[in-house]
Amino acid sequence: MSEHPLGATYDDGAADFERLAPSLWNPMGNALVAAADIALGDRVLDACCGSGATTIPAAQFAGPDGEVHGVDLSGELLALAQAKADTLSLNSVQLAKADVTEWAAEAPYDAVLCAYAVFLLPDMDAAAAGLVSSLRSGGRFALSTWQEGAAAQFNELLWKACRLERPDLAETAAHPAVENLSRLDSVEKLTAWLQGLGLQDVTVAPTPGRVQLSGSLAWSLVLGSTYRTLLPADPAAVERVRQAFLAELGDDFELNTDTLIATGVRP
Repeated sequence: MSEHPLGATYDDGAADFERLAPSLWNPMGNALVAAADIALGDRVLDACCGSGATTIPAAQFAGPDGEVHGVDLSGELLALAQAKADTLSLNSVQLAKADVTEWAAEAPYDAVLCAYAVFLLPDMDAAAAGLVSSLRSGGRFALSTWQEGAAAQFNELLWKACRLERPDLAETAAHPAVENLSRLDSVEKLTAWLQGLGLQDVTVAPTPGRVQLSGSLAWSLVLGSTYRTLLPADPAAVERVRQAFLAELGDDFELNTDTLIATGVRP
């Protein structure tokens, strides 16, 4: 498989991504898996599984007779997920470095999970429809996405610091994820979107969140996510962005992580 730009971004930032796992990815991953109502013996797909924040609890719920497929573009994040599965002897976990929009399962899934990732798929509607089609009748689709206002101040301060080194940023930084997120960031919009995919019994639960970030952890959030694509190429300029950003952010910043956790059932 040829290297995917998004996979390369997360490969480069894997260690920083994982630093956020205890305070952000793991708690929200557990909440998503609980909402998906995974039962013993279930077949589960974790789409864009990252370092396993949803894969691991999904495997624990599905038990040894279940089967959990974790698919991601980042080999480095998958290595972290595999290490966790090995530590816990979760032999039901099968990980694959692949584009989930091209993933073909041998049999339908009982549940498909997608944590903070569906909006990163360029053709979000077609990709989500493909994920839903991989479910059996009665199977459950569960996803998490950011609620309107999440990370708003963090975004504003980072953008301001990056613009000091990249005055072209307003023209070059557009990403499909921004538009996709705006289509999913409220209970009403996300409910309607999931119903448009043909799902029934749709529920969307607002899940408030706050994470305290030191300067070091805040910079890990930048480097361990698609935020890093905003940074200039020159290392000296990146350091200037870091200093300007953290000076504005402060030493103990409260990150708004308000999340929507949604589920729906395939007829």
